Amino acid sequence: MTFTAFVPSKAAVQKVPVLYYLSGLTCSPENFITKAGAFAAAEKHGVALIAPDTSPRDVNIEGEDDSYDFGSAAGFYVDATEPKWAKHYNMYSYVVSELPELVEEHLPVIEGSKSIFGHSMGGHGALTIYLKNPGAYQSVSAFSPICNPTDCPWGAKAFSGYLGEDNKEAWRDYDATLLMEKYCGPKTPILIDQGLDDSFLAEQLKPESFKAACNKSGVPLDLRMQEGYDHSYFFISTFIADHVDFHANALIK
Repeated sequence: MTFTAFVPSKAAVQKVPVLYYLSGLTCSPENFITKAGAFAAAEKHGVALIAPDTSPRDVNIEGEDDSYDFGSAAGFYVDATEPKWAKHYNMYSYVVSELPELVEEHLPVIEGSKSIFGHSMGGHGALTIYLKNPGAYQSVSAFSPICNPTDCPWGAKAFSGYLGEDNKEAWRDYDATLLMEKYCGPKTPILIDQGLDDSFLAEQLKPESFKAACNKSGVPLDLRMQEGYDHSYFFISTFIADHVDFHANALIK
């Protein structure tokens, strides 16, 4: 596994908090670092950025490169239980445990001072990881997240392959909407930006389901539906400073 890192100049004199970014389908660790335009805001606040890959690579599993939405670059931030994928495809554990341990050991960051955000599949990952680990992250936000993957084609394909077609209870444990319905952790505000011209909005993303779950659980959600924006990094780069500011407010007291 590989990841990219931005370390602000402030880290030369003191340790800094960390903001983890999870990318979407087809992405590598370079997409966010080269396209999002997040460095200026991270430097301003003195926050490190970490962007991991979206799956293991070249592990020689039959079919790993057959489609854009399953296998390589499509790990879906779950721990696979299907035998074919279970040895290597453990993106949930990697992001939650292995990656922070590596970052905290080798980079000048504050242990345990971290927040998380992501885009599309990575937005799904950020929301579920935050909800499954109450209090472990100071804040969470997302761009165009897959909010209800048990009820969309991308999620059904990924969960069937990694968790088992008939293991629907395991699917529920990686669905942000369903996790939010039973969430009992800190009621920290959540920020989501969603483009209204996103071609995946109705079929794949379903932010309205997540909003209803937040209302049910009493968790504040700022769901900003942005006119004229699609699913691309042009959309992300337009609002990235807002998200870094949002997380810096939670990380820096």
